[in-house]
Amino acid sequence: MAGDGEEALAAFVALHGAALRASRVPTRYWESLSRKLRGEVFDAGDYFGIMQVEEVDEEEEVDEEMEEQFKKKPNPGNGPCFKVIVTNENGLQASNPDSVFLIDHAWTYRVEHARQQLRRVPGLLHRMANLMGIAFHGEVPDEGSIEQVLQEMWKYNQTYQLSQGTAEEKVPVWYIMDEFGSRIQHSDQPSFATAPLFYMPQQIAYTVLWPLRDLETGDEVTRDYAYGETDRLIRKCVLLPWVPTEVLDVSSSTPEPPDEHYQAILAENKEKLPVVINPPVYAKDKVFKVFTDIQQVLNNLTHPRFVFTDNEGEADILYNFSHFKDYRKLSEERPEVMVNQFPCENLLTVKDCLASIARRAGGPDGPRWLPRTFNLQTELPQFISYFQQRDRRGEDNHWICKPWNLARSLDTHITNNLNSIIRHRESSPKVVCKYIEDPVLFEREDVGPVKFDVRYVVLLRSARPLQLYGYDVFWLRFSNRAFSLDDLDDYEKHFTVMNYAPGVTLKQVHCEDFIPLFEKQYPEYPWTTVQASIFKAFAELFQVASSKPAPLGICDYPSSRAIYAIDLMLKWDTNGDGKRIMQPQILEVNFNPDCDRACQYHPTFFNDVFSTLFLDETDNCHVTRIV
Repeated sequence: MAGDGEEALAAFVALHGAALRASRVPTRYWESLSRKLRGEVFDAGDYFGIMQVEEVDEEEEVDEEMEEQFKKKPNPGNGPCFKVIVTNENGLQASNPDSVFLIDHAWTYRVEHARQQLRRVPGLLHRMANLMGIAFHGEVPDEGSIEQVLQEMWKYNQTYQLSQGTAEEKVPVWYIMDEFGSRIQHSDQPSFATAPLFYMPQQIAYTVLWPLRDLETGDEVTRDYAYGETDRLIRKCVLLPWVPTEVLDVSSSTPEPPDEHYQAILAENKEKLPVVINPPVYAKDKVFKVFTDIQQVLNNLTHPRFVFTDNEGEADILYNFSHFKDYRKLSEERPEVMVNQFPCENLLTVKDCLASIARRAGGPDGPRWLPRTFNLQTELPQFISYFQQRDRRGEDNHWICKPWNLARSLDTHITNNLNSIIRHRESSPKVVCKYIEDPVLFEREDVGPVKFDVRYVVLLRSARPLQLYGYDVFWLRFSNRAFSLDDLDDYEKHFTVMNYAPGVTLKQVHCEDFIPLFEKQYPEYPWTTVQASIFKAFAELFQVASSKPAPLGICDYPSSRAIYAIDLMLKWDTNGDGKRIMQPQILEVNFNPDCDRACQYHPTFFNDVFSTLFLDETDNCHVTRIV
């Protein structure tokens, strides 16, 4: 039997050891934890009890200081206050290997499905309303109660991410512990620690609870809601959902990060910068051998001066789908080989870096062509200060939370709930950008006025001197429902990326058809003028991106070429004369964009791209020089 136990423990550690170590669960508890998980043993009830804390009677006289402290009690929700205490008559010893407990999860969900689940899962809304102290009477879910739960849940939920699977499967999962786990209060000197554990054999997540010191009967069970944060200001910010406070004394200004920030990014990306080389010179009639793993290039590049090779070692051009890292080796051994990427181009394509370098054009608040953006990992106090200032002035406070480096609107959320934004910081690195509350809309006959965004493909031939071209064809994406600043989780109202959502209509309008329709709707705004302001924004962006040497800017490697897709929207703004203008808002810059539609409607697309980038021939290539 002992052998069986050892085998079971070894198997458990092989599967879960890395997660347990990352969560700092002491090894002395692992065997007991393995046994409790296998047997689904929930024995917390033998050791702990939930106690209701009496509310202070309003008629009783209470001094003001005590009342302030009472108001700040970080018990989530609006209802009665609860706390968890040790009820076992022998107390609890941290050294006892059995002093580890499982907490079940009452609700597990992804944010975009929360409303639907509260409407449809029998009993879920009732249970969540009870747990959060929200009055809910009757059997049928009503929208008011659902909205309250969606607002309050940010004081209760925790998060984890699966490390394997598709991009969709890696989107953070949020969960709310059962009534026992949800009643455990915050303390800066906690008596317990908790951590989620995804138990592989059952494919179920539990929360593991273990003591940090010995406890006697009657001692309170607490945990640190800001676990791992040591900086006092950051802790204050992270705890704001439970301990409301103002940080208006913190400046909301966000200057560009110091040089070390960019050095650290370079090191983290494991990119090796090239040595200085002389720009290669090629014969006027040279036929270039292209090595690529991109099917769209293989299927559509037919220009006579390019031929494909399967041998990377003999290629003149490397056109890779994934990120190239070792520019040093390439520059030392094969400086004449061209590559479809620039060293440090992540300064453009990763959202927090884009916001950082853009401040070179617009100062600490950023330029007019980029929505006000904060890095939630490094600029949380500044963001909260800015949010609270806007709130105090009665200004619009809708924001969009985006992961640094996921595409297709995955794990992207629109909200005016400060608690939600603060908590999203825990799931994955994110930026928060001002949501465009007054976008330029496009009238769809079948739907009404909808949001739309525009995708331009730009071709970077050289970083220094800067040579940038725009492809003359641009692409449009439309929302499917009329725009209004509500129903923030209605994907088809607030998002335009419809080609990945199953069962969703994809509205397509070619740019040649769009321009006359747009000009009919906005006769005072000819598209040539709008596009000129768009290209001006692109020029400024690439100028600041290449204005400093790598790794503070894009590296001016003479053998680099690249194409990027820039997604943008237009918003209503006013210029210095008080005239209403359409102000471009750059949303993101995409590396190696999907060019399927480009090739489908414009068969010469890759011939034009290769001719512009690698031959420096732009005649009849459908490109416009931007810089």
